[in-house]
This record gives sequence, C-alpha cells and structure tokens, in this order.
Amino acid sequence: MASYIRSWLSSNNPSPTSATPSVIPPTANVDEDEDDNDTVKGVDDDNDEPPAFPSINSAQRIDSKPAVPQILTDSDRMPPPPLPGLASRTPGVMPTSSSNTLAVPPAASSLAVPPATTKAPSKAAKRQKVALAPGHGPLDWANLKKSGADLRGVDGLIKVTPSMLRLHNKRDDAWSAFSGKVYNITAYLPYHPGGEKELMRVAGRDGSKLFALTHSWVNLDYMLDGCMVGFLVPES
Repeated sequence: MASYIRSWLSSNNPSPTSATPSVIPPTANVDEDEDDNDTVKGVDDDNDEPPAFPSINSAQRIDSKPAVPQILTDSDRMPPPPLPGLASRTPGVMPTSSSNTLAVPPAASSLAVPPATTKAPSKAAKRQKVALAPGHGPLDWANLKKSGADLRGVDGLIKVTPSMLRLHNKRDDAWSAFSGKVYNITAYLPYHPGGEKELMRVAGRDGSKLFALTHSWVNLDYMLDGCMVGFLVPES
C-alpha cells in the first residue's frame, strides 16, 4: 500500500529538472554614452535668431497688414451741389434779386468800411499826476505803515453808517468807503499820486464807483490796510 502511494505521488509531481525553463528577456541595448542633447534631431545649434512672432501665416499677421488707401478718380468723386443761377452769373456784375439767382444784399456786398469803424475811438481820460512833496513817495508810505503809527484814529473796527461817514469829510479828518470797507484816508492824502484834491472827492462818502473808473487795478486793501476803520452798514 505504501509503495502504491509513493508511485502515485511521483507520477503527479514532476521533478524540478523537468519544469519548463523560464524565459529571460534579453536586456535592451542602451548606449550609456549617448548625449541627451542629441535626442532632438534637425535642430541647428548655431542659429540664435528668435522665431517670428506672430508667425508668417498667422491670423494676427494677416489682420495687421496696413490697408492700401483707395485712390478715387474724377468720375468717382462727388461733384459739388449746383448753385441756382451760378452758371449764368457774369463776373463783376451784381446778380438781381430773384428766386433763381444768388441775391446779395447791397450792404453786405459793399466793400466800404462800416460806419462803426470810421468813427474815431473816444480817448480815455488820462490820470493827472501831481508832483508829490519830498519824502511822500510810495516807499515812504510803506515805511510809514511799518512804523506802527496810528493811522486808523479808532481803537478797533467799528460799524459805520452813511450818516456817520458824512461827518468825516474834512482835510484833517477824511473817511471814505470802498467796497463796503471804511478807511481813514487822512494820513494818505499827501501820498496820493493824483493829489489831495482828487482824493478829497470821495471824502465822507462811498468812493467805490470812482475808484473803479480811475484805477481799478490798484490793490486798495494792501495800500490802505493800516487805515481801515470798519465796515459800512445801512442806517439802523
């Protein structure tokens, strides 16, 4: 019985020598010395020029081509609109007034100078300057303001009514209003380039209009800042 089992096992389990040998794939022939730079074929290493951008046949290059201006012939150009009666006009002859001709008013067609330009322009009134006394020039007035002298005559800024302003109309006590501000112009009279008489015309009243007509370019606020008394207000 034991011999039968051994013979049965030997028939079902072949020896290792009878097994099918394993197939070993051949190793790939790899050239270890091959340079990685040679893997890309057809590249010229000596060409350093960058590629064209956009490419030659790209849509961007086609769209960017400048449009060639079209030259119109005389027949393609639009003729000017015909003017009625222009073809029948005679050079140097005034057309008659009709519906089919170009009627030009006599005043517009005349080459004479308009009457408004033939009138001589009115001469503006020249400012009459007087000779000031020595030591009464513009620099002298500026030095007087810086000296700290009392040029106002009042302790502080006050409200001045027109009736109060009319009381100060004398040579030794002259007030005047300009653009709503009241100034004591007594000390400035001998320094005025137009003379004391001209400045006394606005003593005791509002001189804004006369000042604007004679020398509106003068900075009055800077000229008389040390003489300001107050503000002109209506009667209460």
